[in-house]
Amino acid sequence: MELAELINRSVPYAAATLSAASGCAVLTVESAALAEVLRFLRDDPDQRYEMLVDVTAADHTALSGTIHVVYQLCSLSRNVRLMVKTIVPARQPAVPSVASLWRSANWAEREVWDMFGVRFDGHPDLRRILMYAEFVGYPLLKSYPVSRRQPLIEERDPIANPWPSRDGL
Repeated sequence: MELAELINRSVPYAAATLSAASGCAVLTVESAALAEVLRFLRDDPDQRYEMLVDVTAADHTALSGTIHVVYQLCSLSRNVRLMVKTIVPARQPAVPSVASLWRSANWAEREVWDMFGVRFDGHPDLRRILMYAEFVGYPLLKSYPVSRRQPLIEERDPIANPWPSRDGL
């Protein structure tokens, strides 16, 4: 049975489709079903995608008004990789967090939020990870103006205060 058919039987509202890109299988699913599909891929004894390698995004706003959120999975026991993709509207990009499924998702989701503005609903600590707290905007969106000036902040001493206040978020 094809993977997309198996997913659609297990999670009927996933509307899963399977394709290939650069020799890698790509499973595209509805964002509302994303967490359930990823849990199935991790827990099903025939799939066993034990490792979340990465979470990233691609800005397709100019083409379709969407952002593609992409998960790279690996089954170590079966030596297989899978890309899982969901497409969300760029005006309010949000997907469920999978930090409860894989601990590695915690920082990866924070990076995607920080760079692309994709909100991960249910994330335990969604705050900036690469940019400073006062940074305005999301620098990897194609709509981010190259010449934009950011607010000046006073330099922080990372030794004296390694964890700045979260009041600005």
